[in-house]
Amino acid sequence: MKRIVKIVLALTIVLTLVGCQKNKVEIDYGNSSVYTKEDMDEAIKVIMKEFNKMDGCELHSLSYTSDELSLDPDNIEWMNDLEKANDNKETFTQFIEFESSFRSPKNGGGAWQANKEYGWVWCLARSDNGKWKLMTWGY
Repeated sequence: MKRIVKIVLALTIVLTLVGCQKNKVEIDYGNSSVYTKEDMDEAIKVIMKEFNKMDGCELHSLSYTSDELSLDPDNIEWMNDLEKANDNKETFTQFIEFESSFRSPKNGGGAWQANKEYGWVWCLARSDNGKWKLMTWGY
């Protein structure tokens, strides 16, 4: 009898763990001559930390936008303007942007429409040899 209880308990644990697996996120690193995969992975970690706060949302993909946007001095200036507007003093020299696709919670709630696919942009900046900072995200 104890053996049967142990087997049932083990199967329950395995099925619970399998049921908790998250969908795999498709990452498109594009073809960058500006950033390495490691640079992008560091930025993606920052995005994922924020995305994981969005209860009930399911991330499907993240895509690097382009070197053209990353090198645009207007984007770096925009990030520095945002930094100053928040009374912070870091001066950014690098910009990176990702597009995402995700589904809102099945029942909606808050500002979410129920079970809708969203496409958002995530903008990050960093100083030379610094860490990526998520500056703005959304539509």
